[in-house]
Amino acid sequence: MARRPLVMGNWKLNGSKAMTRELIAGLKAELAEVKGCDVAIAPPVMYLAEAEAALQGSNIVLGSQNADVNVSGAYTGDISTDMLKDFGAKYIIIGHSERRTYHKESDEFVAKKFAALKAAGLIPVLCIGESEAENEAGETEAVCARQIDAVLNTLGAEAFNGAVIAYEPIWAIGTGKSATPAQAQAVHKFIRDHIAKQDQAVADQVILQYGGSVNDANAAELFTQPDIDGALVGGASLKAAAFAVIVKAAEKAKN
Repeated sequence: MARRPLVMGNWKLNGSKAMTRELIAGLKAELAEVKGCDVAIAPPVMYLAEAEAALQGSNIVLGSQNADVNVSGAYTGDISTDMLKDFGAKYIIIGHSERRTYHKESDEFVAKKFAALKAAGLIPVLCIGESEAENEAGETEAVCARQIDAVLNTLGAEAFNGAVIAYEPIWAIGTGKSATPAQAQAVHKFIRDHIAKQDQAVADQVILQYGGSVNDANAAELFTQPDIDGALVGGASLKAAAFAVIVKAAEKAKN
């Protein structure tokens, strides 16, 4: 089954009203001809209104960087799936290593967010990946399996129907160090095979993105790998031209 590539920009804690409008205008111009790759952006939640308005008339889909497990109530500072849907957000990043590290989000808590997104009809973009120490200790597969199993063991394999998993080796995020295409492919294949042990059909359709210092120079080679279906892009997603090169590389490699 042909999986449609997905390239998503994670803006992290960057932006302003003006920057949101300018960057989206640039993306619309750069990506106007792209047909063979899905594109999403996740600005800070503050700018979803600006982004929603600016994206009108384009094929670029709105996403967000996090969601809470509660739909409403006395949860000061949190943002619900209903609120995200109100702005047309569709792809929601959860379990990013920065959330796991700075906000002490556990595998179990991330799995609850996954369940909340599925219940709301949103698409979870589940981030998994190992630290440098875990990588050096040969624990990459064990860490990835544990982070996926938090969802598999609570929701079952079918939860990954229509979902996205982003493999982001923590040692490669924002460091300029990227996994080699062969290294990344090996982990992506492991992830797909791990889900296939429970359900081959689900494994065949799940979108596996690579993330971690993806840029306009290394994207093309990453996308030639059979189990790398796209990318979750950090810094390079803040520049329209660089992000467009990545999107076009995915479109070319997968079609």
